[in-house]
Amino acid sequence: MPIHIVQLGSPRTPHEGLRLGTVRRPPRGVPKAEFASRDFYDTWVPVLSPSAELVAEAKAAEDEKDWETFRRKFKAEMNHPAPCQLLDLLAALSHQTSLAIGCYCKEERHCHRSVLRELLIARGAQVVAPQEV
Repeated sequence: MPIHIVQLGSPRTPHEGLRLGTVRRPPRGVPKAEFASRDFYDTWVPVLSPSAELVAEAKAAEDEKDWETFRRKFKAEMNHPAPCQLLDLLAALSHQTSLAIGCYCKEERHCHRSVLRELLIARGAQVVAPQEV
């Protein structure tokens, strides 16, 4: 019953469970009533998304050094009490139920969800490996 790390808007996989949108903003042009049916998310959890300033930094990253700077800053944001507590909760829940967390980015490698994957694994969460998706 692990956590799946997904691209929001992609088709759901079997046994994925509740899908959490860890994004700063809801999907544009999609009515709220259709978020789940269009495979975006069931519940919006912006506390696990980068700040607006960090989103801009991530989008502007031109090389691995820039990306590593973003990763370091995002990890610092996730070290605040509310995100920390939520990550702990998700890690614990991963041993009881299936969940999915996601973002709109096409490539996980250069998306904050790769950092969330690391943070969850560090907390002992069961997380589906990228090749298992």
